[in-house]
Amino acid sequence: MARILAFDYGTKRIGMAVTDPLQIIATGLDTVHPKDVIEYLKKYLLKEQVEAFVIGDPKQMDGTPSDSAQHVKGFATLLKKSFPDIPRHWVDERFTSKMAHEAIMQSGLKKHDRRDKERVDTIAATIILQYFMESNRL
Repeated sequence: MARILAFDYGTKRIGMAVTDPLQIIATGLDTVHPKDVIEYLKKYLLKEQVEAFVIGDPKQMDGTPSDSAQHVKGFATLLKKSFPDIPRHWVDERFTSKMAHEAIMQSGLKKHDRRDKERVDTIAATIILQYFMESNRL
C-alpha cells in the first residue's frame, strides 16, 4: 500500500502529516513554506509512494468558507497541476488548530516548545489525516 499525505495549509507555513505504508498510523511529517512545498513533494515522492492527498478545508462555524479558503483552493489546484495522478480529498479542518494546541498543552512540553507554531501546524495536519482515516474505515 502507499501512504496518504495530509496538509494543513497556511500562507506562512504548510503543516504536513503522512500515514505509514499500511495506512494505520498518522504521523507529523514536516512544515514547509508554501513557495517550497511543490519542490519538497517532488523529492518526497521520489522516495515514497503516495496514493492520495488530504487537504484541510477551512470553514467558518456556520459551514461557509473561511477567509483563507481561496488560498487553500489555489494550493489544491497547484497540487492537481503538479501531481495530476494523485487524487485529492477534503476534510473539514474546523477546530484542528485548537485541538493541536490542546494536545501540545497536555503533552508536558516546556512553555517555549509549546509556542512552536510549526509544531502546531504539523499536529493539525496529523489530526486532519487521522479524521480522514477514521471516516474512511467505516
